[in-house]
Amino acid sequence: MRSIIIRRLLQTCCLLFICLPAFSQTTTFTVFADKPGADIQPTMYGIFFEDINMGADGGIYAELVKNRSFEFNQPLMGWKVEGKPVEGDILVLHSTDYNKSNPNFLRVHVGNRRKGELGLTNEGFKGMGVRKNITCHFSARYRTANAGITLHAELVTPDGKLIASAATAMSPGNGNWQTTNMELLPAEETPAARLTIWLEGNGTLDLDMISLFPANTWKNRPKGLRADMVQLLADMKPGFLRFPGGCIVEGKDLANRFQWKKTVGLIENRELIINRWNTEFSHRLTPDYFQSFGLGFFEYFQLAEDIGAAPLPILNCGMACQFNTAELVPMEELQPYIQDAIDLVEFANGPANSRWGKVRADMGHPEPFHLTMIGVGNENWGPQYIERAREFARQLKAAHPEIKLVFSSGTDPDGARFNFLNDTLRKMNADFIDEHYYRSPEWFLANASRYDNYPRTGSKVFAGEYAAHEPSSFVGASRNTARAAIAEAAFLTGLERNADVVEMASYAPLFANAEQWQWAPDLIWVNHLQVVGTPSYQVQKMYALNKGTQTLSLLSENIAVAGQDSIYASAVYDAHTREIIVKVVNAGAKPVTRNITVNTKRKLAGKVAVTTLSGNEPDAVNTFSQQPVMPVNSVVDINNKRISIELRPNSFSILKFGTR
Repeated sequence: MRSIIIRRLLQTCCLLFICLPAFSQTTTFTVFADKPGADIQPTMYGIFFEDINMGADGGIYAELVKNRSFEFNQPLMGWKVEGKPVEGDILVLHSTDYNKSNPNFLRVHVGNRRKGELGLTNEGFKGMGVRKNITCHFSARYRTANAGITLHAELVTPDGKLIASAATAMSPGNGNWQTTNMELLPAEETPAARLTIWLEGNGTLDLDMISLFPANTWKNRPKGLRADMVQLLADMKPGFLRFPGGCIVEGKDLANRFQWKKTVGLIENRELIINRWNTEFSHRLTPDYFQSFGLGFFEYFQLAEDIGAAPLPILNCGMACQFNTAELVPMEELQPYIQDAIDLVEFANGPANSRWGKVRADMGHPEPFHLTMIGVGNENWGPQYIERAREFARQLKAAHPEIKLVFSSGTDPDGARFNFLNDTLRKMNADFIDEHYYRSPEWFLANASRYDNYPRTGSKVFAGEYAAHEPSSFVGASRNTARAAIAEAAFLTGLERNADVVEMASYAPLFANAEQWQWAPDLIWVNHLQVVGTPSYQVQKMYALNKGTQTLSLLSENIAVAGQDSIYASAVYDAHTREIIVKVVNAGAKPVTRNITVNTKRKLAGKVAVTTLSGNEPDAVNTFSQQPVMPVNSVVDINNKRISIELRPNSFSILKFGTR
């Protein structure tokens, strides 16, 4: 009898062991929710914009006409003369008396022509994307001394089919420059329309700023931005907008640098320059890549305001790109560069009756843009950079102590160049040090603990340009894999865990035109009619929408979760929503189960909302026709402040614990 009792007791114990919840046999993460740590800045996750990959002209700036003012090095690039012209019918005139910034204009001798005998066609940026029944606004500056000239504007498909047309008579107007406006209503959608202008009648007509914009721009602003591209940015709820970019700020030489004062005011007075990415990549030359500056500093500030982001302009510090010419302005000639920075603060924040505040007000924004930070140089390095950075800091801090300054740590996140800049800038008490990382997915996984041992006081880190780069065998949009995005998500757990060190982060570059890109990977890919967020876009969006307000300690066996069994994790508390938010990455190739316990005196909701991003294959990418790497929502039951969750391979999950 005794042996039978013992045997039954053993069977019962075994059964009890088998029936215990799964988390009793699985690694447990503990979130210490009653001991919040560092504050997370509202600026934590933002946007880096640069006019690369046709990101501005041919991209977010919705102008459909290329070389609208005939200022390209080849004045008729993008244009084709149509009909039966004779010598001298169409001339490009250059007159600084007409316009010092954009001196070229077109002179057409019409000469008793009928429609179809003399005209011009503009190809757009490898086509013009137009939508059925969405009005396109045509405009042009013109001058004529003769009555009797009619201008016909037409949209045609690649095979020559007419899909929209309008006409207007040119008024003499005493020979002064005027503007004509017409509306074209496409009868069908096409990504590759062309604009043709036919001239009919007799006389001489001068033309400039020939322009075509869709009516459905962002906020329906005339001559504005592509609404679908801006919407993807707004959906991220970014904390900041860094502009106008990186290397484009420096220019190949100082003459080619970005000068913000030339990008504000009337559009026709903004001086066009060649884009420094025009011939940078020999395997993807873009000789027709210029900057019209229709998207200028006013529009950047306005965009930042529209999407609720803090503006972060980057200014040239007297140094051209050190990979190109390495031109330097002498220290005794640096003052105009510093004055540009001081004047920019006045443009953004000054009263409407100040010199530069009036320029802003005259452009339609009398209220300030609330600028709080400025970047000094981009990816500059060496003692020559430090020399100029010191002088910028001295004068800017004296003039505007309220403005925080961002300084460069060079091109790489390690090495002698980085160490020199990092050490020197910290001794200078720099507000922010801008670190850049274009590295393999493996580097991002290995560096998830990069900031665990950084100084907790002093200069803060701006992770200004990050992107996981697949090998060169991955080309174009194929480089934006799920694997790369998951590696970035793992790295960001380390940034979030160290929010007292890192206060800003942004992926780079932002946009790429699928037809005319130079650099990949990129956050968002576009064509003339579509936009698509990459897996990396989804990762940063998930972080930005769930950044929280304070960090929370998340430990496994009393250590941070940063790569054990290919798992990475962090946690935050959101005081606005009263949620405990846990982010977990499984960068491995197999599913893994983990338990998560919330150590808190608060009551928790009975279910946990889970959002998971994963790809069926590590190489999966999002395309215009298919987006397999998208967030999927689910719920998990909570039991005694504990859950068990299976983490899919190559996945990033966000778990929200509601508190009561």
